Amino acid sequence: MHPAAPAIELRAFTKTYGRATGVDRLTVTVETGEVFGFLGPNGAGKTTTLRTLTGLLRPTSGQVRVLGLDPVADHRRLAPRLGYLPGELRLYPELTGSQTLGLLGDLQGVPTPRRAELCERLALSAADLARPVREYSRGMKQKIGLVQALQHDPELVVLDEPSEGLDPLVQETFFALLKETAAAGRTVLLSSHVLPEVQRACGRVAIVRSGRLVTVQTVAALREARARRVRLVLEDGHGPRPLGAAEAWSPAWNRGEVRLLIPPEDLVSALRELLAALPVTDLTVEEAGLEEAFLDLYRAGEAGPGTTNRTMPGTKTEAQL
Repeated sequence: MHPAAPAIELRAFTKTYGRATGVDRLTVTVETGEVFGFLGPNGAGKTTTLRTLTGLLRPTSGQVRVLGLDPVADHRRLAPRLGYLPGELRLYPELTGSQTLGLLGDLQGVPTPRRAELCERLALSAADLARPVREYSRGMKQKIGLVQALQHDPELVVLDEPSEGLDPLVQETFFALLKETAAAGRTVLLSSHVLPEVQRACGRVAIVRSGRLVTVQTVAALREARARRVRLVLEDGHGPRPLGAAEAWSPAWNRGEVRLLIPPEDLVSALRELLAALPVTDLTVEEAGLEEAFLDLYRAGEAGPGTTNRTMPGTKTEAQL
């Protein structure tokens, strides 16, 4: 029995616009059943990549395969198996919500068995769906976008900034839908600026910068490799004061409290030294979040051409994928 083809396979994918390069030799594989994060600052090539995956753009060079198909040449076969929520959702203002979902479902060319369930779970009432879209808030339009991306139960869902405008309760439903989608063997590609959202939902992430791959790694490994946030509260309530070698760990004082960023390999020895030298009454150690990992890797890329693909133990870069 042959193993299933990856849900997404990019090999040296390049997209240029005249002399400008939007994406440069991007190589990433997303396996079936993953919730995979796609991260990068504005202008990094994320939207270009997503539009190419959905067949809206043609690659300049390299190979792009989605569910084993060419998104352009095989677009008619691929479209019914794909759900897509663009980052800048445009809807017909004169249509009602119900008419919008019907039209978009018809364009997919397949049944939409999940429409009623999704509308109920995302709090789109019959009265809401009967109103014209021009009367909708941003959050309601986003809910329509999520329903249309999922209503036909696609094998692959591509989501660009999916939680924009959603209230906290609806966001919880959104996370549940992502989890259920992956559990059913479907695949989700999630691009978002909300890094805690990606940290919560995704198992692996790719980080891109200026159209090039920085790293592909599990969220857990990215966080594990970053510095720990350490908070010390001093008994005497006085500060700041000299910390000797600990000055290298970015101390930030607030009266009798100091916060430091300590690399994981130095954590045990550093805490021994600090506890021996200071009158500590409270100590907190926190694992860094995905946001710190993203910023650290991005800043490393900005430091110079020799650091663009800075890696950590176990990190895969473009040449290794």
